[in-house]
Amino acid sequence: MTTPESRQEIEQEIEQTRERLGATVEELAARADVKARAQEKAADVKARAQEKAAEVKAGAQARAAAASGRVKAELIALPGRARRSPLVQRRWPLAVAAGVVAAGAVIVWRWRKA
Repeated sequence: MTTPESRQEIEQEIEQTRERLGATVEELAARADVKARAQEKAADVKARAQEKAAEVKAGAQARAAAASGRVKAELIALPGRARRSPLVQRRWPLAVAAGVVAAGAVIVWRWRKA
């Protein structure tokens, strides 16, 4: 017969073997579960895509805000630049004269009509 020590050792070894075998079976079952692995991979990809979309959105909003600020600054500076433009400085007297002639023509036409 077996001695108590050796029997305990054997039972302990059997228990360890059962635990290792159970862990191996669980690992093999997890590898064989293709649907669950695909779902995990899809969830991973979805999470990364959402993070990237959030980054892109934040960047686009920052660039849009910066562009808006530049446009507003240009609109504010535009009238001053237009007054300093040589083209406007040369032609504004011509525009005023044309307006005076047109107004005079309307006055004369109405005066003759009456």
